[in-house]
Amino acid sequence: MYTQEQVIKALSTVQEPDLKKDLVTLNMVKDVAIDGEKVSFTVVLTTPACPLKELIRNSCIDAVKRELGNAVVVLVNLTADVTWGRNNNGPILPQVKNIIAIASGKGGVGKSTVTSNLAVALQRTGAKVGIIDADIFGPSIPVMFGCESEQPLMVQRDGKNYIVPLERHGIKLISIGFLTPGDSAVVWRGPMASSALRQFITDCDWEELDYLLIDLPPGTSDIHLTLVQTVPVTGAVVVTTPQKVAIADAQRGLSMFKQGQINVPILGVVENMAYFTPEELPDNKYYIFGKDGGKILAEKNDVPFLGQIPLVQGIRESGDDGRPAVMKDDITAKAFEKLAQELARQVAMRNAHVDATKRVELKL
Repeated sequence: MYTQEQVIKALSTVQEPDLKKDLVTLNMVKDVAIDGEKVSFTVVLTTPACPLKELIRNSCIDAVKRELGNAVVVLVNLTADVTWGRNNNGPILPQVKNIIAIASGKGGVGKSTVTSNLAVALQRTGAKVGIIDADIFGPSIPVMFGCESEQPLMVQRDGKNYIVPLERHGIKLISIGFLTPGDSAVVWRGPMASSALRQFITDCDWEELDYLLIDLPPGTSDIHLTLVQTVPVTGAVVVTTPQKVAIADAQRGLSMFKQGQINVPILGVVENMAYFTPEELPDNKYYIFGKDGGKILAEKNDVPFLGQIPLVQGIRESGDDGRPAVMKDDITAKAFEKLAQELARQVAMRNAHVDATKRVELKL
């Protein structure tokens, strides 16, 4: 007859590949049960987007069989509980586990496209995801999700009015594009734009989220400072294209987050439009904007390189149609799915090895 102690002993030899500790020490093993020749247990992963889940499952089965013999039947149930990357004891966004800034040094590199597809890819793994479109003067998220003509509702709670984010494809969304006419320019000074971002953070009914992605405007501006001063940011993702001028601007954006006064962890660099691939020739790659610029930027700054996204006509068509490209079954979808897995992995490692972030106390 097998015992729970034998199962726990076996699983204490299985190391979580990224966190470099065994599953038992990390308290990832739950609900060990034994029924005759059958042993079952649950492994609680740090994210539903974990790219190593099958490796972990197979390592658990092998470890139990080594301890109990090949006759044992091992059933591994994989679930996930996304880890916290910020202090959650404040009144602002108390149920949001991770706030991720998506930034770029310059416009036109596809930052909103990356944000939209990352959000949907994470949601499709089972995570709860939201997006704040913080590009007040050039909001793109309403078009990307096909809801530019809609307006959010209001709800009252404890005597205060809250904006209810719209929901599309399982993603909660808020943007200035929902609150102003689509063909009108937002002509505001910096403090007004910053005030709008603060309202999206403090006056929206976000409820529980694993990841809240902040689609920032290009460059380094009041909006960026307002974000880090209002809420603790888990980390930042920098989006660039391969060419020299984009890399130079991306370097400045990356350096802003690494400044000692701000000190937001860099989760990684995304190289968008890395190469052109005709849909009818998916194995062909044409490096129109140069090659590996984003990868070189990541290596230079000693930060993770999250991946490359090809330049494909279908990405533009999907954005125009309001259905992010990751919802298709093609090379673009696979690239975004892999990107989301790598981002989730970096968030989990960051949360395991770095203290939870705090709101930046910065006076400029």
